[in-house]
Amino acid sequence: MTVIPVINMDVAQVWRRVNDKLEQPASQRKIVLVIVCVALLLDNMLYMVIVPIIPDYLRYIGAWHTHTEKGGLVWDNSSAPPGSNGSFWRRTKDRIVYEGEDSAVGMLFASKAIVQLFINPFSGAVIDKIGYDTPMMIGLTIMFISTAMFACGQSYSVLFFARSLQGVGSAFADTGGLAMIADRFTEDEARSKAIGIAQAFISFGSLVAPPFGALLYEFAGKEVPFIVLSMVSLIDGFVLLFVMRPVKVAMKEQGIERPKGTPIYKLFIDKYIFVTAGCLVMANVSLAFLEPTITLWMENTMDDVDEWQMGMIWLPAFFPHVFGVYTTVKLCKKYPKLQWMIAGTGLALEGISSFFVPFATNFWLLMIPLSGICFGIAQVDTSLLPMLGYLVDTRYTAVYGSIYAIADISYSLAYAIGPIIAGGIVDTIGFTGLNMLIAITNLAYAPALFMLRHVYDYDTFENEENIVLDEMPAAQYKTFVMNNGNAVSLNTTAADSGNLEPELFQPQQEQQQQLFQGDTGSNQQVRDTNPFRQAPVMGVTNPTAKISNGNSGQGQQARNQQAAQRKPKKVRGYRSSDMERMINSSDEDQD
Repeated sequence: MTVIPVINMDVAQVWRRVNDKLEQPASQRKIVLVIVCVALLLDNMLYMVIVPIIPDYLRYIGAWHTHTEKGGLVWDNSSAPPGSNGSFWRRTKDRIVYEGEDSAVGMLFASKAIVQLFINPFSGAVIDKIGYDTPMMIGLTIMFISTAMFACGQSYSVLFFARSLQGVGSAFADTGGLAMIADRFTEDEARSKAIGIAQAFISFGSLVAPPFGALLYEFAGKEVPFIVLSMVSLIDGFVLLFVMRPVKVAMKEQGIERPKGTPIYKLFIDKYIFVTAGCLVMANVSLAFLEPTITLWMENTMDDVDEWQMGMIWLPAFFPHVFGVYTTVKLCKKYPKLQWMIAGTGLALEGISSFFVPFATNFWLLMIPLSGICFGIAQVDTSLLPMLGYLVDTRYTAVYGSIYAIADISYSLAYAIGPIIAGGIVDTIGFTGLNMLIAITNLAYAPALFMLRHVYDYDTFENEENIVLDEMPAAQYKTFVMNNGNAVSLNTTAADSGNLEPELFQPQQEQQQQLFQGDTGSNQQVRDTNPFRQAPVMGVTNPTAKISNGNSGQGQQARNQQAAQRKPKKVRGYRSSDMERMINSSDEDQD
């Protein structure tokens, strides 16, 4: 077989090495993270790439009815013609009015978020039921189709349908991607870092897409940017299928069944999840309301602003966002129980920065508050998204489809409302009033995060299981077993559990015999399948306690009978695999 240059291996050897690498959990986690980040990057680039393309293209194809407004005379005292004194009258140019353009373009932009808002509850339930990879593949496929429709569409109706279809794909791809990260990265520190990386890709996609789309649209035409994005979606889907194939085969061979997820409505009524979701909505309100209005405000108020500056207004804010993600991951690692405070600080920073936006007089001063807004968003998202996964781990079943559907609903709610009502608010109370409203609401909601201060007070149940199974308690135990009709007491502690020396106590022997001779004694209720059948009666007592008479034995018999009749309580977070491990260990000890 032909040897590949440089690496000096043939195709078969390369294929075997790749398959061996994919079977390693650490490699799978890294590749899954790359796939999810590319999917989130693609979705957010497709969301923002139409901003500089679609309005101009719709005018080009004549999608609107137009009429011309004649220019009028205006009094101009700023500059007089050479050789003259005083002010003069100046006639303005005629202006073409595109009827209904603003509302129609706003609905086109918002349609993706609106559809995604309604699809997310269903996508979360589907992800909980069938897993993460198949819904994510469905989402990438739908996004490929919608992107191809953007490239080929030549009417408003086709572009509107493509934008709405993208919302369906995003509901599956985004939710499935975040849920897959939470499922693969179970440690809090690793999960926070992985979600932080995903947030950086989301930010990069949103901020780099407008200049990327404008450049290709100007020099290569409308179709090229959408074709590039559709090819990226197709490649990402194929890589996902390739990576998840060995995982699905292993699960099928081992007969592993997915646990049943918690319904989304039960998660919604949890006060911690509700407060967290509300904070995600408020954190994204600033961007959702400023993006469709800030360009027009800059054009009307800044005399020296250039066209390229209005198109690049959000790109410099990418660097504070990435820096915010980095610092938040570090802070969450150092202060894991103060993530609520980190999120509250970020939300307050957004409010303060929004307050200063309308007072910026040029492009460079405007960068300061916009950078503060993006830094605050990074703090909120990077600290709260891992918290949602932690809440599900500790309070519900560790299945993440519905919980990250709630997070996606929070984003979609902000971006569905923003493009529709932001323009009306500016027309009513002005751009300054809009920013004051954003600042007040963000600052007012920040104290609500104080309710999340106890979320990390307790470790996950898995840590408690490790303590129970791996670390014996220091207290002294007395275990009573039957040996040829005699009650034998085994005195032991955690230190000498391997050397059990039996002692025979006559009062204890009589008491144990009373328990086992009763008509309804607990020994009759022990089945042959009990893994602890070699020790049917086990008690943990105080070493200094005294057994006074037979009445206490009868009371113990009644308590044992009541405990046997009582229904077992449901323990959240308990894994069936741990019970199997305990039973297997018990059987091995018996043998």
